[in-house]
Amino acid sequence: MAMSWRQEGGVAIITIGGQLSFDMHREFKEIASAAIQSPLVDELHLDFTGVTYLDSAALGMLLLLRQRVEGYRIVLLNCGPGVRSVLDIANFSKIFDMRD
Repeated sequence: MAMSWRQEGGVAIITIGGQLSFDMHREFKEIASAAIQSPLVDELHLDFTGVTYLDSAALGMLLLLRQRVEGYRIVLLNCGPGVRSVLDIANFSKIFDMRD
């Protein structure tokens, strides 16, 4: 899976591709940690454009990230139909801002 991040003003954007699963938890944590290091960042966008699959571990990673960056606005972007379905079943639209 390809994962990277960039900063645009006060927003850190993490781009995720492929499958987001337990196997990727270390890389996800490292990328997220790097993304929030800047004192200018107060908003985190996760771009799911390239994500083809996510499992329950991925849901847990998102919840842990939310807990870790309390006070930051977190936005889930470009969730395809399959990913959006999983997020909707887990009621993530109630705790995350989700945009297409």
